[in-house]
Amino acid sequence: MQAGKEEICRLLKTARGQIDGLLKMVEEDRYCIDVSNQLLSTQAMLGTINAEILTAHLDHCVRHAFESGNTADQEQKLEEMHAVLKRLSK
Repeated sequence: MQAGKEEICRLLKTARGQIDGLLKMVEEDRYCIDVSNQLLSTQAMLGTINAEILTAHLDHCVRHAFESGNTADQEQKLEEMHAVLKRLSK
């Protein structure tokens, strides 16, 4: 992964902290809605991280494949993106 590595690491560490907090909330039998709200927040953060990673992939890897003129590499990158988009829509 090329672009934004430091920012992605920072965001992932924040998400890890949120997950640790969620575990503690469950262990402490916290109110279900509070746990659910924290889960939704964590999911949103992970979605943001994924969007940043995919944007970097498009800007670097996919762009490079198309600028290189390598048709096989272009097809591979397109297939990868199709697969990710399919998974995102579930």
